[in-house]
Amino acid sequence: MAVQTSPPAAAAGSQKAPVVKRTDNWWGGTLFFFIVFSAFGAWATFRAFQNGFYETAGASQFGGAYYLSPLYSPTLRLSTKIAGFNISPALFILPFPLCFRLSCYYYRKMLYRAYGADPLGCAIAEPEPLASMRRKKYKGEKYFPLVVQNFHRYAFFAAAIFIIMLWKDTIESFFFKSGDSMHFGMGLGSIVFLTNVVLLSCYTFSCHSWRHFVGGNADCYSCSVLNQTKHGLWKKVSFINEKHGTFAMASLISVALTDVYVFLVTSGHFHDIRFF
Repeated sequence: MAVQTSPPAAAAGSQKAPVVKRTDNWWGGTLFFFIVFSAFGAWATFRAFQNGFYETAGASQFGGAYYLSPLYSPTLRLSTKIAGFNISPALFILPFPLCFRLSCYYYRKMLYRAYGADPLGCAIAEPEPLASMRRKKYKGEKYFPLVVQNFHRYAFFAAAIFIIMLWKDTIESFFFKSGDSMHFGMGLGSIVFLTNVVLLSCYTFSCHSWRHFVGGNADCYSCSVLNQTKHGLWKKVSFINEKHGTFAMASLISVALTDVYVFLVTSGHFHDIRFF
């Protein structure tokens, strides 16, 4: 709960901001985001440049399972080299989902708070002298560099295409190679992949851009049957949109854990548990 009190009468004419007191743990969400997002960034950077241990390829030593890390999906068979170093295919893949996440409304808010203290939280003043400096230089999100974030509405469609590819990877994780034949089965990795793609789908399609696309661009919902249908879709997306921030963090964690699982299996540190 935020409690705002007025300054003393003697200071009423001064330029000081009102005293703000918060009795809740307002810093908890910001700190959690900072830790999780920093850890994800460090791990994803390491894995992107590692260029290995990201695919089981259905080989017998992996029990015939086909697991492909979401950081390396879709599979790109590239042999690009710069100065004699092989360029990881993840470096060509990750910019697309990252553009969607980094320009997401939820991530904008949390990145501003966790890394820029801009501000640290609702009803929390920005630290000086940063506050005065920003007041002079801030021109809104219609000027560079913040205007770039408006690309989010287009990045959504790229993210949606990646969701389709990840569903394909998930379906393949339920089929195992035995000799020259394939059979349906389920391993621990299959469950990990399914959980990940469900959370990613919920995050992607609870997005404000998707909500606007399905119904937010109509001026009159009752004017036609089509607009009434769009209104129904808009209400359904709005319902899950309320949990957009939760899905944003849950899917970020699930992507990391899925990649960690593939890394452990392909590097021989863990053997995939097969249920049937």
